[in-house]
Amino acid sequence: MTNIALLWNNIISNSMILSFHIEYRTNWGEEVRILGSVPELGNWEEGQAVPLQTVDGTNWNISKEIQCPTDGVVKYTYYIYKDGEPVRKEWDSFPRQIHVSSNENIIYRNLDAWKNIPEKQFFYSSAFTECLLARKRGDMQNTSYRKALVIKAFAPQISSNFALAISGNQPSLGNWDVSKVCVMNDFNVPEWQIVIDADQLTFPLEFKFVLYNLKEEKVEAWENNPNRYLADPLIKDEETVQIADRYVYFDLPLFKATGVAIPVFSLKSKQSFGVGDFSDLKMMIDWAVNTNQKLVQILPINDTTMTHNWKDSYPYNSISIYAFHPMYADVYKMGKLNDAEKMAYFKEKQVKLNSKSTVDYEAVNQIKWEYFRLIFQQEGKMTLKSEAFMQFFSDNQEWLQPYAVFSYLRDQYHTPNFREWPQCSAFSQEEIESLCHPESKDYEEIAIYFYIQYHLHIQLLEASTYARQKGVVLKGDIPIGISRNSVEAWKDARYFNLNGQAGAPPDDFSANGQNWGFPTYNWDVMEKDGYNWWMKRFQKMSEYFDAYRIDHILGFFRIWEIPLDAVHGLLGQFVPSLPMSPEEIENCGLPFNEDFYTRPYIHESFLQQIFGPHTEYVKETFIRNTSQWEIYEMRPEFDTQKKVQAYFSDKTDSDNVWIRDGLYSLISDVLFVRDRKNPTMYHPRIAVQFDFIFQTLNDSDKAVFNKLYDNYYYHRHNNFWQQQAMKKLPQLVRSTRMLVCGEDLGMIPDCVPWVMNELQILSLEIQRMPKSRKLEFGHAGDYPYSSVCTISSHDMSTLRGWWKEDYQQTQRYFNTILGHYGAAPENASGTLCEEVVKQHLYSNSILCVLTLQDWLSMSEEWRNPNIEAERINIPANPRHYWRYRMHLSLEDLMQADSINTKIRELIVLTGRNPEK
Repeated sequence: MTNIALLWNNIISNSMILSFHIEYRTNWGEEVRILGSVPELGNWEEGQAVPLQTVDGTNWNISKEIQCPTDGVVKYTYYIYKDGEPVRKEWDSFPRQIHVSSNENIIYRNLDAWKNIPEKQFFYSSAFTECLLARKRGDMQNTSYRKALVIKAFAPQISSNFALAISGNQPSLGNWDVSKVCVMNDFNVPEWQIVIDADQLTFPLEFKFVLYNLKEEKVEAWENNPNRYLADPLIKDEETVQIADRYVYFDLPLFKATGVAIPVFSLKSKQSFGVGDFSDLKMMIDWAVNTNQKLVQILPINDTTMTHNWKDSYPYNSISIYAFHPMYADVYKMGKLNDAEKMAYFKEKQVKLNSKSTVDYEAVNQIKWEYFRLIFQQEGKMTLKSEAFMQFFSDNQEWLQPYAVFSYLRDQYHTPNFREWPQCSAFSQEEIESLCHPESKDYEEIAIYFYIQYHLHIQLLEASTYARQKGVVLKGDIPIGISRNSVEAWKDARYFNLNGQAGAPPDDFSANGQNWGFPTYNWDVMEKDGYNWWMKRFQKMSEYFDAYRIDHILGFFRIWEIPLDAVHGLLGQFVPSLPMSPEEIENCGLPFNEDFYTRPYIHESFLQQIFGPHTEYVKETFIRNTSQWEIYEMRPEFDTQKKVQAYFSDKTDSDNVWIRDGLYSLISDVLFVRDRKNPTMYHPRIAVQFDFIFQTLNDSDKAVFNKLYDNYYYHRHNNFWQQQAMKKLPQLVRSTRMLVCGEDLGMIPDCVPWVMNELQILSLEIQRMPKSRKLEFGHAGDYPYSSVCTISSHDMSTLRGWWKEDYQQTQRYFNTILGHYGAAPENASGTLCEEVVKQHLYSNSILCVLTLQDWLSMSEEWRNPNIEAERINIPANPRHYWRYRMHLSLEDLMQADSINTKIRELIVLTGRNPEK
């Protein structure tokens, strides 16, 4: 206490002493530092973090004289530094807080412990604290004592009808009497606290935390561990000692909830304009509440406008990671046109578009843009002068201006490919500022994008706030990729590798893999600025959502990169990865023949099998003889899949598609793929066992190759990819308090579950895509608690659609998973669908989120008679038209009593409507 005494002698008006003590065993060369919200603690600037002192490398201390902050709150957190750089940071989703008194004579002594990520961290996410378990916070306890002991504890899983309380071996703590427990203060939940008059305490102090039922005024549960113990902290006069970092757990039923997944564009209300909009989200939230559901999940909602035709309907190919798609605007909420005749015209168009069973993407966007221009002409100037707009513009200017200019130039030059623009092909902030200046001749054509994005922001924020008020989590979707013709590729090109294409390896739903066409990331460049590009993206999303799905989370471990001249995904390779040298391949027992293994193997023996009646035409036009008998090679003008694609671009009849796809398969018929950076290193070609070149190997070489292949794809990279993911994901998932869910489907390395468990990212469990390669179907009862389970996703057929795809497979499912004898029914009846839904509701997953189609499948009365119309996407088709719409309106859905009652009762029956 010597340091405190010295500081106390020099105390000045409105200042006080804060003393910090933490136990942390450091490694050699490390030190503990503190960083906080006041200048004396570094003002949250990492370079200004304040070192603590220690004499044993374990107990660290510091005392600081600080000026009392105007809001009376000092926030802080601890770091570990080595060689002047931060190497570790404690969990700080909720920074430590000291609520200081205006009484400058008080000394605050804080006895802290290092905060690791808490068990079940998802309960600390905004999804729980602001939605699922939100509560009206009480006022801070203003009681002040000559000697005060403050006990703090984290307990997030407590709903508004309950509270955390404390009972102990002191009269002031009720002397273990259950009728005299002390209810703790919830002003800073999920951290609870109580201020105790230390003069009334006799040490040692023993106590326990209890769950208290506020309505019934009784103890509901005691924490299941030995009594907590506190030795005498020797509190002095005018001193407040804070004991923090307690975590409280009760032996209660696991919290489980349900939700519905539906794209915004698929929503349909009587007010819709042929496509769902942000206002329709509010009615979907109402339906969730009506059926005891707690979450509404949507697909990406960013602007994808490139060509103004239906090909822009793909929601994962956005031109901006920040801007929303204009079609999601509720045009009438932007204002009514003064011209009654024009309003009548739009009403007529609305009725016509809304009567369509699917989204007419081009017609919808055309009519909405007509309205945008007229309402902007009428209201734009006034809106752009408003204080609310100016605040929005100031907060979002960094992305809003480039997006608006990009959109304007895209239409001016009739291409989103900025490399072809005669002006601004290279991004220039100076040119952006000039074009966005109100005196610019182009200003009005650019400012309309400011205006539209402002209204989209307001409308989505309104839906988001409404969801929170209703206790419903709004869950967004963060795509793994960006378009190569996007604002980000134009503005931040250094972050991307534009010489490759991102995609996915083959799986059960896409035999040739997927080629998304997106550029891959230059992670080394991103690492240099702390992944700032990603951090800002996540933080912007948190303005509207309390949970999000990371699309293809495997991309943070490694991405499947496909050459620019490829169409399918089969010729890709994982990046980063550890390619094999010829010597290593030979050491595995496979003689390495570079020319034979890396060039397409084309033999006379199988050409007829691939091309049938077109074989001679193919031989005359696309391939040519080599010096080897019956061996061919591709002609130079057709030696890549992109060249073949270009040749057949206007030849779409079935015979030409047959030939084109056959040529694609010839080009990918190689055993090894050269490394993209080092052409003397190689990767075994994915799924090559199904191709002709593999069949040329003798049985011994096949066995060697399969062993090499299995090691390469499932074992070789585990530690390497784990390190790659742990460079990026920890700081990204901690950049916001949103609940993090990862789409971890496909070829899953063993390191992925470890990383997701370590960071407490919820996994995705789909019965048709089990994580174990030994299983045909997943077992819902075996799903991890930290997961989201579903029956189908937007990339799959619905439950009813899947039932009809492969009778032998559904027969096995019917017998082994559902446990029925005999033949499976040809069609999935409402009763059968209910059985599958119920099985998922009973699963161990914390969240069960089903598509609207699968929820409605239980009702013969309310489900869509047209099964095929319920499919959202077909991943194997890169040009799929995303146009699925609800077959009934939201208003009708709200009145669908029979199915709504069934869902409501099933959720209660399966324990997914928790109260505590």
